Amino acid sequence: MSDKIIIFDTTLRDGEQSPGASLNVQEKVEIARQLDRLGVDVIEAGFPVSSPVQYEAVERIADSVEAVVAGLARAVPQDVETAYHALKAAGKYRIHTFIGTSDIHIQEKFRDNRYGKSLEDKRVSIRRMAEEAVAFARTFTDDVEFSAEDAGRTDIHYLAEVLEAAIAAGATTVNIPDTTGYTMPSEFGAKIAALREMVSNIGETVISAHCHNDLGLAVANSLSAIQNGARQVECTINGIGERAGNASLEEIVMALKVREDFWDVHTGVRIEEIFNTSKMVSAFTGLVVQPNKAIVGDNAFSHEAGIHQDGVLKNSHTYEIITPEVIGATRTRIVLGRHSGRHGLAVRLRDLGYHPTEEELENIYQKFLDLADKKKEVFDDDLRVLMGDEIHRQEETYELESFHVSAGTNALSTGTVSIKMGDQFCRESAIGDGPVDACFKAMDRALDTDSTIESYRVRSVTAGREAQGEVIVRVRSLDRVFTGRGVSTDIIEASVKAYLHALNEVCRANQDEEAVLAAAS
Repeated sequence: MSDKIIIFDTTLRDGEQSPGASLNVQEKVEIARQLDRLGVDVIEAGFPVSSPVQYEAVERIADSVEAVVAGLARAVPQDVETAYHALKAAGKYRIHTFIGTSDIHIQEKFRDNRYGKSLEDKRVSIRRMAEEAVAFARTFTDDVEFSAEDAGRTDIHYLAEVLEAAIAAGATTVNIPDTTGYTMPSEFGAKIAALREMVSNIGETVISAHCHNDLGLAVANSLSAIQNGARQVECTINGIGERAGNASLEEIVMALKVREDFWDVHTGVRIEEIFNTSKMVSAFTGLVVQPNKAIVGDNAFSHEAGIHQDGVLKNSHTYEIITPEVIGATRTRIVLGRHSGRHGLAVRLRDLGYHPTEEELENIYQKFLDLADKKKEVFDDDLRVLMGDEIHRQEETYELESFHVSAGTNALSTGTVSIKMGDQFCRESAIGDGPVDACFKAMDRALDTDSTIESYRVRSVTAGREAQGEVIVRVRSLDRVFTGRGVSTDIIEASVKAYLHALNEVCRANQDEEAVLAAAS
């Protein structure tokens, strides 16, 4: 029997830390359910102590899936206890505690003299904090993971000391993160191998690897870790995450699957769910998958060169080592239309990984009928958009009542918007550099905002002249980036929806901050 590689998915924690990729609680729950369907072993649901929204998301996910649910906690008692309370409803849960161990982390993050005056004194304090956090976590659960943050740049002898202490205190998994994406594959693999030799009690725990992609080596480093004895890898769908992202789950899993002749290991991932999972994460986060992305990019199974096309037509294996059907990306798309009923819609949504409630299904069905009137044929990607709109739907502070634009080659563009705020309506007009800019300025005037638009992207959801257009707007406010998303067959309407969605996210963040301050006082 080959060894099993534990797949630890951190899309909902580390992945969500991608700039502008914040998810609401319901979106997180939907993604967690799909990750469960995908067959990942551990779902890291969030960082419970960091905010009330994070706590609620972890709590809801813990009660919604069968996989092990993990909550992140710094090596301090409050974090650990808060993680336990958020996780305790889960059938299986893990407390994941961490602390920085590299010299630069110790000297900068723990510069206060209470941790010691010299580097050596501070190292002693860090080792003790790691031991105490793990021991405290073990009072709540037998499944405790310890991460030595920035292990990639940590002195190997000190790293071995800290891991040995954490294992002695009860850690059942020890994680070796390449937090900054600094190491080379051979170097990272050698570090894993060295730790297996140097840490006397390493046999009592599972070695994990958590690699970042700053140099484009996250997947290579993760595979090197597996080759040298790691039996858990921490990764994200589509490789999303802070800065350049994390190791891509689909790339690691398919590398192990396609090259079973090379790897004497296996995973429990249901690879036929990879495509649906990728699409769902992209739709909810607003992070579009690059076309040339391995496994799930739009071009992954496209062939333009004549010699390639000829070969694939004769035998797909000439230029394809993976067929789209293997990951759930069928070549024949199911098309629904005006005469498709609720049952057919519900079945197709379930096939795509969504599980709408009766109320959500009714809302989606009405939107589906409206869309079918506009574009005759409704494709899978259209359904994903409709489902995304429904999950995004919350009680909004600002609601779009109507908009009107006037534009032309030799005329100034003007936009007029009417926005509902509770029982009140605000109507404003503005002149802009094109109809979209005019509408954005009218909305700023109506809502008295001072947000800065950092990016504006448009893409077609499906092919054809009747395709829906998706607009992603990133707005900077409160020293944070907020993402708004809007979809319509009318690109100006999609733009207005996207900007209003972003402004609602800004408003919600303001309200959450005020609530936290009120509670603290």
